[in-house]
Amino acid sequence: MPFNLLKYGLSSEYPVEVDLPPPTDLKPCYDVVIIGGGGHGLAIAYYLSKYHGITNVAVLEKSYLGGGNTARNTAVIRSNYLTSEGVRFYAESVKLFQNLSHEFDFNIMYSERGQLTLAHTDATVRAFRQRAEVNKHFGGRTEMIDRQQIRELVPTLNLDPGHLPVLAGLWHIDGATARHDAVAWGYAKQAAKRGVEIHQLTEVQDLVIENGRITAVKTNRGTVKCGCAVQAIAGHSSLMLAKAGIRAPIHTYPLQAMVTQPFKPFLDPLVSSSALHCYVQQTSRGEIVFGGGSDPYPLYNTRSTLDLKESLLAHAIEMFPFMANAKLMRQWAGITDMTPDYSPIMGLSPVQNYYLDAGWGTWGFKSTPICGKTMAELVASGGKVPDLIKPFALARFSTFQQVNEMGATAASH
Repeated sequence: MPFNLLKYGLSSEYPVEVDLPPPTDLKPCYDVVIIGGGGHGLAIAYYLSKYHGITNVAVLEKSYLGGGNTARNTAVIRSNYLTSEGVRFYAESVKLFQNLSHEFDFNIMYSERGQLTLAHTDATVRAFRQRAEVNKHFGGRTEMIDRQQIRELVPTLNLDPGHLPVLAGLWHIDGATARHDAVAWGYAKQAAKRGVEIHQLTEVQDLVIENGRITAVKTNRGTVKCGCAVQAIAGHSSLMLAKAGIRAPIHTYPLQAMVTQPFKPFLDPLVSSSALHCYVQQTSRGEIVFGGGSDPYPLYNTRSTLDLKESLLAHAIEMFPFMANAKLMRQWAGITDMTPDYSPIMGLSPVQNYYLDAGWGTWGFKSTPICGKTMAELVASGGKVPDLIKPFALARFSTFQQVNEMGATAASH
């Protein structure tokens, strides 16, 4: 280890300050209780306190801040979705991400790199043309590129993997990455500065509902009353909904990823292939990150498996053959709440004053800022749903008005 790096890490003047207040006892009552201390829950608290002046807020996290799916994703930010509702929503999130470091006065390591999605069949090319036009219509920077342009953009990519030659690509210029931990801690720091209470190691065990209205939440540290509550957890959405007596079409699946040893920079864009069920990116530290589709069976478990490792790496090597000799450093998994139309659930619930931010599947991180902003508007208005999230209401599954984003994600999910 370089001496200067060791000196920097052991210095008493270590320059990273989080400025979170020390732990306190829970108060008997809060105006707003937010269940979940990940990126979404902290973002809702921040926007409530800064833009709506609501500071009597408690964020309850059963583990540590940002330790759930916020810490277990691959930090991709994009808006190249399929439906007009999805593109509008995620495009606003990208705009907020671009200014987030300035708003926090805290570096989230936002890096605009572009995302390249490969088309291996004529049907995929036609679908990508439609996505490109929808994106451009709503202000996104997305276009179709041919094989030669792909070769110039990613010289190390194998354009003829097995029986699936690359025909074209969907080039999303707005594609980016950010440091997921920094996003969570940036929101936490700014919310706490404005008086929001953040309680770690505080698990919500039950909900108190009287006459169809939520009045309190029971935790491992006692019961607290609340004017309203927001469910903003990932991976266990359906279990918390069940405590409120709410049924939702959510099934939970593990989603695995892995990372190699560092290499010199060779890959700037994010490259994905739905036909190969794989996406590849290189981090700012040089590591190569691989991800793919969700596991094919429901499970509440963040374990890694050998079969996924073998299949995912085989496809990654088809895309970048020279990586066959790379050494794998680590493998991890998150748990994803998937809905039938591959879109989230946001807005009102059958329980009065109990608001939903759930069913985020594999696309939760990229929506963090806009979800926090719109959910804060919903809470502050006393239940008036912002237009941007109206299409994602739980009621859409009863009225058959799904927002179908199947096939618009980076791999098979």
